[in-house]
Amino acid sequence: MPRTRTRVRPDAEAPAAVDGEARRYENRLLLILFLAFGFVFFDRQALPFLASYISKDFHLSNTELGTLSGVLALTWALSGLVAGRLSDKLGRRKPVLIAAAVLFSCFSAAGGLMTGFLGLLVARALMGVAEGAVLPLAQSLMVEASRESRRGLNMGLLQGSSAGLMGGILAPLAVVWIAELHGWRTALLLTIVPGLLIAAWIAKSVREVPPGGRAQVAAADAEVVPETTAGPKPSVRQVLGHRNIVLCMAAACCYLTWFVVIVTFTPTYLLSVKGFSPSTMSGVMTCLGVGWVLWGFLTPAVSDRIGRKPTMIAFSATAALCPLAVVYVSDPVALGLVVVLTYTGLGCFTLFMATIPAETVPRGALATALGLVMGVGELAGGFLAPVIAGRASDVWGLQTAMFISAGGAVAVVLLSLGLRETAPRVLRRRAERAAAAVGPGAVVAGAAE
Repeated sequence: MPRTRTRVRPDAEAPAAVDGEARRYENRLLLILFLAFGFVFFDRQALPFLASYISKDFHLSNTELGTLSGVLALTWALSGLVAGRLSDKLGRRKPVLIAAAVLFSCFSAAGGLMTGFLGLLVARALMGVAEGAVLPLAQSLMVEASRESRRGLNMGLLQGSSAGLMGGILAPLAVVWIAELHGWRTALLLTIVPGLLIAAWIAKSVREVPPGGRAQVAAADAEVVPETTAGPKPSVRQVLGHRNIVLCMAAACCYLTWFVVIVTFTPTYLLSVKGFSPSTMSGVMTCLGVGWVLWGFLTPAVSDRIGRKPTMIAFSATAALCPLAVVYVSDPVALGLVVVLTYTGLGCFTLFMATIPAETVPRGALATALGLVMGVGELAGGFLAPVIAGRASDVWGLQTAMFISAGGAVAVVLLSLGLRETAPRVLRRRAERAAAAVGPGAVVAGAAE
């Protein structure tokens, strides 16, 4: 099947007004989606930070705590799989994104009304259904509005830094403070407010197609991705035919294990095993959030320059040290510093969940690919891992969960060795070096003839 070539008009030929509007829209969209996905993680992270307060009423075991995280990941995974494929078929993302923002806010607040474990489990499951649609839709909108030079950075800010700021820094500070003053139910009930405001902003300002048309995204196995969306959409089977997609799905399973186990069990570990006070625990968890924000944009920005593959390998190896630090570093100040420096994995999330898939498949299959990677990862790493880690912790102690988390990051290092490089700047440099190397050789060969 011949490759499709589409001539992309250079920026210099675009009208200045359209170009300026496109850049302003790119920045505005980044801010809106940054806050939207940030509040998704604020709501998701609220429960682990409130676990010690809820346990006083519901008497939760480690297994039940893991199940609450797992059921949200399960419905999140199924929702992401369906929403991504559906949006590619319909060609509409904005209405689904608005509905998701409204519903995840309502279901998050509903948790504060529950009177037992089963009710809380249902509320978390429904919240996962709504939240699972947000990331694939937001990233597909963002990649189409992003210039090539800012693609990795934009997607990193949207997914990594936003979740870190809202879920890793603001969530532990805000929900613990509110719980101390007014109780855990009030802390959950108040989560409805920001989500509804974001939904209104999406309705007012987000466009289905950015000004000037969709940005071109060069795929790893094609010269240019066609600008038109006409014609049949690639099937799920065709999407899975890309090696990078399969490897990203496997990496998602392992990295979600690393992440979900850390955020689910570290607060309880610091309180019950290390004997930290709630305020000290909150401070350490805030340091995790600082690392999340920092590496959330630095990691993909670095990958724009040195490549996606080496970045995944180096930063995943560093991330394996973070859960081990929780076990072996006793001083809370030292622990906070170490976790800031080693919580590098959240920046890699943007790479394997969004950037690499976006640079691998055609635009018409983008949301499908993002939904597959996120959905399968959440299903295995988000749903099964915390349940297994919770059960193992009940049997062998909470440190077992930290060792399981570290093992997930090590597995990602091994998987990353098989990735095909997709960073446009790196591929361009390779092509230039190859052309430079072939040139002199061709001249010599011609002279010999």
